[in-house]
Amino acid sequence: MISEQAKIDAIVNLSKDLNQVKDIDILMEHILTMARTFAIADAGSIYLKESNNLKFSYTQNETLEKRLPAGEKLIYKTFEIPINENSVAGYVALTGQSLNIDDTESMDPTLPFHFNRAFDEAAGYWTRCMLSIPLKTIRGDILGVLQVINAKREEEQNLCFYEDTEKIMDMFAGMAAIALERAQMTRQMILRTIRMAEMRDPLETGPHVNRVGGFAVEIYESWAKKKGIPKKEIDSNRDVLRMAAMLHDVGKVGISDTILKKPGRLTEDERAIMMQHSMLGANLFADNNSDFDKVAAEVALNHHERWDGKGYPGYINQNEILAESETSENTKLKSGADVPLYGRITAIADVFDALSSKRCYKQPWSDEEVLREMDAGKGSSFDPELIDHFFLCLPVLRQIQARYKDEENRV
Repeated sequence: MISEQAKIDAIVNLSKDLNQVKDIDILMEHILTMARTFAIADAGSIYLKESNNLKFSYTQNETLEKRLPAGEKLIYKTFEIPINENSVAGYVALTGQSLNIDDTESMDPTLPFHFNRAFDEAAGYWTRCMLSIPLKTIRGDILGVLQVINAKREEEQNLCFYEDTEKIMDMFAGMAAIALERAQMTRQMILRTIRMAEMRDPLETGPHVNRVGGFAVEIYESWAKKKGIPKKEIDSNRDVLRMAAMLHDVGKVGISDTILKKPGRLTEDERAIMMQHSMLGANLFADNNSDFDKVAAEVALNHHERWDGKGYPGYINQNEILAESETSENTKLKSGADVPLYGRITAIADVFDALSSKRCYKQPWSDEEVLREMDAGKGSSFDPELIDHFFLCLPVLRQIQARYKDEENRV
């Protein structure tokens, strides 16, 4: 039996690990994994506060995951619930107080909140007990709600979360909230940068870059697992890739509005100027002070390269911005594995999203058309091995599309 002090010490050490994670989506995965480990829970969820609602943002479920074929991920729908007394999570967010429910079937009917079993019925799962904890900052602001579900103890039939587990999880939630607040600030800074780019290029929107970042991470993870890369390294790489892929087109801030916002087809000269955005973006991260700078520069520079060598900008001096075009007759083109991995991955993610999305000059392609085009690019536009992983990830990529939808009436 692990002592309470040993658990506290372990949580303090784990909080250091949490603060190494910068991307909020990947951080939620870490938080929930750690929470379930400490609570010895079968499942769990995280709700994040958005205005007066809670958004169901991340979930894990060991029982449901065991039913999936090897390598597949749990697919879930995001939804919102109001912050009020009617639901368990809403009540916790409203009051800032934890709820430890021993048995969802025998809840006091006079309580203001109730347990909604719709998810259980749809998934074929049974929630017996749940511990819901507010994710509260040191200022007392509620960021969201952390839930752990169904304690796992083989020696007992009536599974519930002990009172000491509740105390430990309250402490963990406080540390997790600090990491979440920092990650939210990082995401907001990235999105502010994107909004600056959006002022120049209407296609460079928050939903678009969130989708591209999410797609890139899933393709990378599938590839890395097949390669036998250690989990700790995969997690670290996912963190920086997620943010770097979101900023793949940030160099467009240096391109003229007359070109970025031109409604018709670009001339050859205009296209040559537009191609400079990859170099301009790379130069924003040229200081190379961190792993993120290195990966962001790699993605910005290489996300328009092609497997067959017909992309751009090719081999150039990253410290020089060409006056007219990044390519010339003397530029040696990149092809195959000479194109850096993260550039090859982001190229797939970016094209997939462009084909699947509405633009001012086109409607979204049908799923059949998109997948046919992606497959046709295997070995020409795209790394053939990575395209195979793209197709393996499609169910999760669809989930990301649903989570980060374009605003209505946007083009």
